[in-house]
Formats: sequence, C-alpha cells, structure tokens
Amino acid sequence: MYLDQMKEAYPEKFVPEEKLFDVIHRGAHLFLGTGCGEPQRLVSSLASYVDSHPKAFFDAEVFHVWTLGVAPYAEEKFKDNFRHNSFFVGDNTRDAVNEGLADYTPIFLSQVPQLFYRKFIPVDVALIQTSPPDRNGYMSLGVSVDITKAAVESASTVICQVNSRMPRVHGDSFIHIRDVDLILPFDEPILEYRPEVSGELASQIGKYVSRIVEDGDTIQIGYGSIPNAILANLTEKEHLGVHTELLSDGIVDLMKRGVIDNTRKTLNRGKTVATFCMGTVETYEYINDNPSIEFKTIDYTNNPLTIAANANMTAINASLQIDLTGQATAESIGTMFYSGIGGQADFMRGAVLSPGGKTILTLPSTAADGELSRILPAIQEGAGVTLTRGDVHYVVTEYGIAYLHGKNVRERAMGLISIAHPKFRPWLIEEAKKLNYIYPDQAYIPGEAGLYPEELETVRVTEDGVEVLFRPVKISDEPLLKDFFYSLSDKSLYRRFISQRQDMPHERLQEFVVIDYTKQTVILAVVIDGEKEDIAGVGQYDVDERSHTAEVAFVVRDEFQNKGIGTELLAYLTNLAKRDGLLGFTAEVLAENKPMMHVFEKLFDVKKSLDGGVFYLSMDFEG
Repeated sequence: MYLDQMKEAYPEKFVPEEKLFDVIHRGAHLFLGTGCGEPQRLVSSLASYVDSHPKAFFDAEVFHVWTLGVAPYAEEKFKDNFRHNSFFVGDNTRDAVNEGLADYTPIFLSQVPQLFYRKFIPVDVALIQTSPPDRNGYMSLGVSVDITKAAVESASTVICQVNSRMPRVHGDSFIHIRDVDLILPFDEPILEYRPEVSGELASQIGKYVSRIVEDGDTIQIGYGSIPNAILANLTEKEHLGVHTELLSDGIVDLMKRGVIDNTRKTLNRGKTVATFCMGTVETYEYINDNPSIEFKTIDYTNNPLTIAANANMTAINASLQIDLTGQATAESIGTMFYSGIGGQADFMRGAVLSPGGKTILTLPSTAADGELSRILPAIQEGAGVTLTRGDVHYVVTEYGIAYLHGKNVRERAMGLISIAHPKFRPWLIEEAKKLNYIYPDQAYIPGEAGLYPEELETVRVTEDGVEVLFRPVKISDEPLLKDFFYSLSDKSLYRRFISQRQDMPHERLQEFVVIDYTKQTVILAVVIDGEKEDIAGVGQYDVDERSHTAEVAFVVRDEFQNKGIGTELLAYLTNLAKRDGLLGFTAEVLAENKPMMHVFEKLFDVKKSLDGGVFYLSMDFEG
C-alpha cells in the first residue's frame, strides 16, 4: 500500500531489473538470504544476467547459510563467474561441495555475524527479500533474520526483492527503506519446506523424547521428519516455552493448541523466540504480525550464554553417528561433508549450562536401509566431531533411551549398545571388548530372546502414595543394580539370598541383567528423582518348563520397606506370569521373614512347608 509512496520518495532505488546487477564487480562478495527467505526472483534474474553478460564479472563469491531454492551459481557453466561458499551444506549444494566445485565454511552460526561486522568476510552486495514497507518505511526480513540482518548492516550495496507475501515478523527483523540501495518489487510464493511424513520409526523416537520433556521446559528443536514426530508427541504437555533457531510447522501447531504458551520462560517470557522459519504458507500466515513471536538475530538466539539464561532449557537435536563413548557427528559422514556445525553445538552447550537444562540427541539406529549401524565403536575416520563426550545427556533411538551424563565409558558403551539395532549389538559388544570399554566377559543374549520388552513398563502408585515405575531390567542396568544391592542392610541381603555372602561382583550381577526374556523375568521398581533413577525394589521369576510354574523372589530397599512397594511388585509379577499362561508360583522364604510372608499371604492362598528354618511356598493362580 505504501510502496508507491516510497517510489516517489526514493525514485533512485527503483531501477530496471536488468540494471540491478551492474553494481557487481569481479571478485565481489555476494550474500543471499537464508532458506525459505531466499529471494528467488533476484537469484534467477542474476543467473539470466550472467547468461547474457558472461564477462560482466568473474569469481564472485556467493555466501549464504542454506539454500532451498535453485542454486545456479553452483552450476558448472557459471564456474568462472561464481564460487559458492556456504556456512551449512544443503541438498542442493552437497554434491558441488564434495566435488570441489563449491566451498563449505565450518563455523558456529552464532559467530557468523561477527565475520561480517569485522569485515573478515566483506559483503559487497546483499541480495535479500522483505515485506513491503509500512507507512514509516520499515520493511521486515520476515522468515529470515538469522545472519541476514548482519549482512544488510555490513553490505556496501543492498538489493531487495519486496514481496507482499513475505510475513511481517516482530522482533529484530526490520530494516528501513533508506538502508536499501536497489529495490525490485516482485510478488511470488515464499519457498515452503515440507519434510517427509513421519513414519513409525520417527514416531517411536518421538514417543521416547516426549518422556524426557517436562511441563514448563523451554525447548529448541531442529527440522525434519523426526523433529516433527517429536513435536507431535508433545501435545499433552503444558506451558512449554520456545527459544530456538528454527521455527517450524510443528512449533506453530503446538502454539495453536496452547501447549506452547511461554508463560514459564525466564527470558523473553510470553514470546516464542526464533531466528528463521521454514514451513508452509499456513505457518507464514500465522507468524505474520503475531506479537507472541519474535525473531532475533542469530548471534542472540544461538549465543550459548543467552540459551543458558533460559531455565530448564531442553535442546533436541539429531546426529548422523555416535560412538560408544558419546562423541557425535552431525555434519559429515567420514570425509563427506553432509550438513554443517549449524547451531547444534551452540544450543547443546547452552542447555548444559542452563539451570535444570538437558540435551537430547536423536538418531535412527541404522542407515543405508538397515545395512549400517549409526552407533559405532568409534566415529568414522574423517568425520567432524560436532558434539563432544560432555555435550550429550540423553541419546534416543527407536529402541530406547540411553542417559550418558555423568556416566563412565563402560556405562556409556553398555547404554548405547542397549539402544542400537539388535542385529548390531553382538558386533558392538565384541568391538567394545577389544577397546577395553566393557568387561571382557560381558555376556549377551542375541536375537528375540534378548530384546527389551518395553510393553512391560508401567507406573503404579502404592497404597502409601509412592509413585513407582515398574520396568524390565536392561543390560545397561548393572551399575544401578550394584548400588541397589550394596545399599541393602545385611539383614535384607540375607533374607533375599538366604546366604551370608555379601559381595555382588560383576560376574554375579550379570545373572540379573543378561536376561532371556522368554524364560526369565526381572522387574525393577524404580523411583525417579529428576533425571536420576533409584531402584527401590527388584522382583523376578524363573520359569520351570516341566511344571509350567515359576520360582518368584523379590527384595525391597530398606528405606522403601513398609510402603506397599513389595505388594505392588509381587502383584505385577503375578499379572505378567498369568499373561504368559503360567499356573502358579513357588518361593523360598526364611521362617523369620514375617514381612515377606505377610505379602505372599495377602495376595495368595499359600501352601507352605517348613524345613530347616525355611518355608517352601506353593501358590496356584486362580482362573
């Protein structure tokens, strides 16, 4: 509406389209707007200009973060005119970079603006896209503030495509028309980003991540089918906040549902903060003139100190590979550059510094149609280590969650092996032994018998109001069980094992964690305190195939005794045994262990015989 007025006020800025690029000289440094904010008309016009004026300039360097649109400057025919240099490798330029026809500059994206301001990378011409000017002459950078704002403020010449379809976004997105040198009014659809529809694998990862995200957390999340699946699994959360690099369709959906309201943020309360947007036209319409959303420059959003100022900051990112010690790469596969450092390291390190913060790294367990494991003994030679061993708290695959924070290398390796694809676990066990990461006699049950039965996880509340997670034991639970058994009093230990033996070495602990789930069941009663799990009790039964019954036993940690945990644990074991078609339980209980006898007699019509101070119990299941 105000564009005609601006034409009258600034006629020198509106030149014929073919004259826009006369300002580009040989060896110039050109900047292009990011992702969905890329000025498509300007880019195609630039290509046409060079096509018709092949000697107009040579060796112009083209900088940007990431392109979703056409990238003619990376084509072979323009090799004398352009040299492409990206801070992040996308699908459209990956081949060119790896074939040596284009360049990749590894850098934390939060540091890029300073490269421009300090003229370490000079910007001669910035090609950007904005919304139309308002009555005061201010135009919005819309979906691409990120490093674009710094490029505009540093450039010798700014060429702007004014597009009425560009949303007007609140925050640091505004530039004044007087700070733009040349203007091309041209309306066209803003580029849209539509990731692949989330499949079953991505949905399973999303379900696991949703267990870790808590009400009131401030989240950051990336792009793609897995992030979308994660966001889709957060619909039951409350009062989430957002401080992120990328604003996506999934975030907007949670805002519309009221899940994201930013009411508990410690920084920018009430505001969803991002630096660029990749989504659909519906998302662009939602962010247009929406005061609950602010786009900030990337040196603010991605600054680890800014991120850390958000209490309970939860950074959720993806990885290409992770090794058994916790090192991960998100940028390259061996020597092949795949993406880039991006903002992942900034957010993960900021979240580590945040009060109550946590980091979550997600990845499918395999690549190459299941032929390669993404969990490896060591990061592939030549790959960049995007995240160090200290950056990662949680690792999530479709097979579960491994918690690495504060864990030693042996614990890390066993945790990661437990969430690797089952067909690669025996190989990973053997490789970890060769590297001395784990015990040289570490046992493992391959195949279906060794698969963790996640469906047996359940939460119960005892009569005394204690909330307990009942779950099967995992091969990575050995350290937890060691702490549990050594926390038992001599009396409790003797009552459980009817033995004076008080040690619980690795060899003995393996009997509890290396389980053939088709023949044995071990259930842990877990009390969760924040990110820490404490075992309150352990129950198990071993199947006697001849009688189709099972011998059952359980023990409860001393400080949790007389709170109903033993009763709930035995009741749950009974339900599982009945489900498996067993006919009953047998048990051995010391005659002086009256509390345990009370639990059995509370749940069963017990048949018992006494021999040598030990009751031998027989309990038939009814129905």
